[in-house]
Amino acid sequence: MSLPPRPFSSHLRGSSVSGGAPGPSPALLARIEEKKAELENLKQLRDLSAEVANQMAGLEQKLSTLSDGTEAIATVMGNWHNVLRAISMASSSLSKASAGDDAAQLPQTLVRIPTEHAPALQAQAEAAAEENQQAP
Repeated sequence: MSLPPRPFSSHLRGSSVSGGAPGPSPALLARIEEKKAELENLKQLRDLSAEVANQMAGLEQKLSTLSDGTEAIATVMGNWHNVLRAISMASSSLSKASAGDDAAQLPQTLVRIPTEHAPALQAQAEAAAEENQQAP
C-alpha cells in the first residue's frame, strides 16, 4: 500500500514554476520593496521616539530643579517676616535704652539693613499669611 510518488513541481510555488523566468514575480518584488520602505520608516520612528524620550528626560530634570528652586524661594520669603520682626524688636529696644541712658553700651552691629520700609513689608507679610490661612 504505498502511495504513488508526487511530482516535484507540486512542492514549488506557482509563481516560480511558471514560464522560464528564473527570478521572483514583480508582485513579490513590489511587496519586498514595500516592506523595506516600511522597515526604514519604523527605524526613523524609533530614532525620533528615542530623541523625544531624551528631551522629555531633560525637561523633567529642569522642572525638578525649578521646583526645588521655587521651594527655596518660598522658604526665604516666608522667613523675611521673622527677620523684619526681629529687626524691629531690636531697634525698639535699642531706642528705649538710648533714650533712658546716653552712656548705654550698644551691641556690635553685625548687619546693617535699612528698616524704613519694614512696617510696610511686615503689613504685606501679615496680609499674605492671613490669605494663606483663609485659603482651603
